[in-house]
Amino acid sequence: MKKQIGLMVYRALIIFGLVFCGAQVNAQNYSFEFYEGTFNFEADSTINIGFNEELSNQSIQKFYQQINTGHYQGLISSLTTYKEKYKLNDWLYYQLIRKTAQQLSPKADNYNRYTLYKWFLMTKSGFDAKLAIGNNQIIFYVRNDEDISDIPFFMIDNKKYMCLNYHDYGKLFKGDGVYKPVNLTIPEATNDFSYKVTRMPDFKPEAYEEKQIAFNYKHKAYHFKVKVNKEVSTIFENYPGVDFATYFNIPLSHETYQSLIPILKANLKGMNEKKGVDYLMRFTRYAFLFETDEDNFGKEKRLSPEQTLLNQYSDCDDRAALFFYLVKEIYNLPMIALLYPTHITMAVQFDKPVGSNSIIYNGKAYTVCEPTPQLKNLKVGELSASLKNKPYEVVYHYEPPLNK
Repeated sequence: MKKQIGLMVYRALIIFGLVFCGAQVNAQNYSFEFYEGTFNFEADSTINIGFNEELSNQSIQKFYQQINTGHYQGLISSLTTYKEKYKLNDWLYYQLIRKTAQQLSPKADNYNRYTLYKWFLMTKSGFDAKLAIGNNQIIFYVRNDEDISDIPFFMIDNKKYMCLNYHDYGKLFKGDGVYKPVNLTIPEATNDFSYKVTRMPDFKPEAYEEKQIAFNYKHKAYHFKVKVNKEVSTIFENYPGVDFATYFNIPLSHETYQSLIPILKANLKGMNEKKGVDYLMRFTRYAFLFETDEDNFGKEKRLSPEQTLLNQYSDCDDRAALFFYLVKEIYNLPMIALLYPTHITMAVQFDKPVGSNSIIYNGKAYTVCEPTPQLKNLKVGELSASLKNKPYEVVYHYEPPLNK
């Protein structure tokens, strides 16, 4: 009897060992650095789905049916847990998805499969993402109801879907009518995607380098050692042209903020509000070299405030955003952004307007503060002669919260 029980236990241990070892063999562990942390995840073999077929509704549906029956839930849980832990905005979460898909199916090895993994992970994270095919290309879209100006989109049932991967095809990307949506509905994919970036990652301190920035104000030289991080440029490499409210409110990362804002505040001690804004206006105007986006990037590209600090060159959009950010952080004054046909500038609401070129908006007077170099060394309250009597549009109005 004891021998029989012992044999049964022995067999059970062997079976358990085989199952346990099989589970280990059937799952692969991955790890990569992602901004302020390290993302670790396990991918079960059941979601290792090949894709070498011709692009079609049928082949994509087959891929989905196979991967959807696999054990993907643990991976999705790891992704969403990381998102919550580090408070990733949707755009930053998408960067995490991209890097995860790259681990599962390298982009250079099989672009279609890589894109299918991105799409699957986004949908299972709750985002209403779609695929479209045509011209032997796979196009990846996500539902978004924000004002995005410079990327392709299509409409389904009066819902707008913005393209996330058209840049991968460059000039090979085709126009309207070429790409047909794949007819596939995923019940849990219901959420809009947002391009708003309201928090930058807390990059590791060693990821920063110091950049020397200097300018003269009132015959005195001011020098700054600003900490900048090249990963910021990577984050915004394919970031679209968002509305000005979204664009102006992209913040600095913690290390960059701490290397600049406290020093600016210290330099402004003893100055009244108007002189302080004048200082910030001239810092933004003269501490950076000017170059148009066309010359710098070959296309229109708006830089976030941190990118402007990082890059060697910037234009009027970039300086307007940086000036807005600095005035908001240090003085928190009401402001408007004035968009002219070929230029954008800022106006600030003081207790009393300065100069004779006040901008009246919603019954209140705003003082022009030009943060971009002009032919004339403009003072606070002065508008470039080339802009006088030219039409403009107020594209953003900032009113400080009452509780701030």
